[in-house]
Amino acid sequence: MMIKYIVKHTQLAEKKVKSTIQLLNDDCTIPFISRYRKEVTGNLDEIQIADIVKYKELFEALEKRKIAILKALEDQGVLTEALKQKIENTQDLTTLEDLYLPFKKKRKTKAETARKNGLEPLAKIIMSQKANDVESIAYKYVKGDLSSVEEALEGARHIIAEWLNERTDIRNNLRHQLERYAQISTKVIKTKKDDEKAQKFRDYFDWSESLNRIPSHRLLAILRAESEGFIRIKIEIDDIRALEHIDNRIIRSKNACADQIELAISDAYKRLLFPSLSKETLNNAKEKADDAAITVFAKNLKQLLLGSPLGEKRVLAIDPGFRSGCKIVCLDAQGALKHNETIYPHAPKNDSIGAIKKISSLAEAYKIEAIAIGNGTASRETEALIRKIQFKNETQVFVVSEAGASIYSASTIAREEFPDYDVTVRGSVSIGRRLQDPLAELVKIDAKSIGVGQYQHDVDQTKLQKQLDIVVEYCVNAVGVNINSASKSLLSYVSGIGPKLAENIFEYRTEHGVFKSRKDILKVPRLGDKAFEQSAAFLRIKGAKNPLDDSAVHPECYAIVKQMAKDEGVSLQDLIGNKTTLKKIDLKKYVSESVGLLTLQDIITELEKPGLDIRETAKVFTFNQNIKTITDLHEGQLLPGIVNNITNFGCFVDVGIKESGLIHVSNLSDSFVKDVNEHVHLHQQIIVKVLEVDVARKRIQLKLHK
Repeated sequence: MMIKYIVKHTQLAEKKVKSTIQLLNDDCTIPFISRYRKEVTGNLDEIQIADIVKYKELFEALEKRKIAILKALEDQGVLTEALKQKIENTQDLTTLEDLYLPFKKKRKTKAETARKNGLEPLAKIIMSQKANDVESIAYKYVKGDLSSVEEALEGARHIIAEWLNERTDIRNNLRHQLERYAQISTKVIKTKKDDEKAQKFRDYFDWSESLNRIPSHRLLAILRAESEGFIRIKIEIDDIRALEHIDNRIIRSKNACADQIELAISDAYKRLLFPSLSKETLNNAKEKADDAAITVFAKNLKQLLLGSPLGEKRVLAIDPGFRSGCKIVCLDAQGALKHNETIYPHAPKNDSIGAIKKISSLAEAYKIEAIAIGNGTASRETEALIRKIQFKNETQVFVVSEAGASIYSASTIAREEFPDYDVTVRGSVSIGRRLQDPLAELVKIDAKSIGVGQYQHDVDQTKLQKQLDIVVEYCVNAVGVNINSASKSLLSYVSGIGPKLAENIFEYRTEHGVFKSRKDILKVPRLGDKAFEQSAAFLRIKGAKNPLDDSAVHPECYAIVKQMAKDEGVSLQDLIGNKTTLKKIDLKKYVSESVGLLTLQDIITELEKPGLDIRETAKVFTFNQNIKTITDLHEGQLLPGIVNNITNFGCFVDVGIKESGLIHVSNLSDSFVKDVNEHVHLHQQIIVKVLEVDVARKRIQLKLHK
């Protein structure tokens, strides 16, 4: 059942799905499976494997719900064989809940009260649509708490309304109409119209749009405006058409019964069906919007984490500020803190001369190769100051995103790393380390705090976290980790490791010194054969005796590489990087039951450039020095900028001032843009044209200049 369910939703071959499920059940990770078990899965990539994991979990959740429902029905004594089969064969959670709805324990309802008053037989008579004198029949039920025929008929209609609400065909028909034709409209709450916080939502003070066509970002904005109490939301369809659809399914006569049923249909629709299913439809639309927003965030995070590293260079990092001064730290090539202090080059102290002298002397004393300046308050002024300095050695200057640095500086991780320093020093260190290696530093920060998504705090947080963890895990394992210098945070994302083993590795390294070979990894407490199998090839050891320990070749294939070297008459060291010799190797000679051509081809690719970082090297970028504030912008200007966020409706660009400008999706290209990521990527250096500047609303409209 599970395999068929996954195949149906992923459209992948059954054999591939079955093999992948087996590996997952054997506690293999997605990075390990996609990289080192290609023959087993038929060369599925990490996205396809993640889809299998997703639908495996959905199937398991569905099965768990089935078991709970079947037990509840059995306990009630209402589980028939036919109902049991229907439930067991259901492959959809909505259908499953509809099947359970008639038996679900409800709070006190009007229909329940009517049943207690003995009106269910009357409801059945009306639904039979055979009686002509309904009032005379209803008179027989006027007793106890019922004092009139109308009360009896009303009670019977409440029971009928509940029956109608529980009919799957009626619910599905109304769902279909809501999915296709529902309109979402908004109205501002009059008392909040002039609220300053409400102004960012003023486009939605009076808005109407088809629910199935509304872009994800707009729906999330509208829902946020509602949750903050600025607007009211309404879902609408053509009520007359919806009621006609129900009438045509139920009413088969033209007598008094039909009149009562028509009243019951109207009541069921307004009181039960529409409120419930319109809410369900809005929730479904919200779920789709969440998925779209999460996808955007995941793409952005992946690009950010795989951002260009400067590498092992000595860095002077500056967290700029005015009144509180600029916090300076000097880091060695491995990111260790060597010096920190504060300078005051800007107002109110304006000690620019003293600041220049201090930075010059520090650059010389610590042999600084690059300067990293945080892009927050006083960033442009600090950059201008640095560019005046004539350094004795070649020194590159970079402006680095500060997003999330304050979160890191106050975190437990930061306190563990720098227990004797305050948050300002930790923040500056984070800025410098981001330049050296963005991935190694950013994994220490909650991804939601990095600020590269759209409405990430409004989406399903569990689903978001799960997707972001997958992205971080992919990036860490795609790059590989130096086990002798990696932080616990970075190690925890390595395939097969996790937080506890990461801590064990860190403690072992602290106690015993650096790992000299991959075999040494097995000495780490509680790191067994399975964890070693999953993690070893992603953990690199620089300067190891065996050069393969600093490559992506898995230890299980070392013997094959050694045999290749022997067959070619060269040493292992001479084989690595020798493209001429590697291209001559007949890979078919090394194919076995456990190792196929796909794995062998990966080995050759890795041996050509062992341990090659897949990321590009960081490049210096300079903003237009004449642009300091939004008032310096005017229509028609061409400016250099850096893409700092990507959404479904366009991308935001840093042009060197506090406010980022927006290139709307329509201004990315002269032709239709299906995916923003096909035209720009995060941290890309581009040229933009200023289209419009709204100083009052602090909005800048840009166009991508080709």
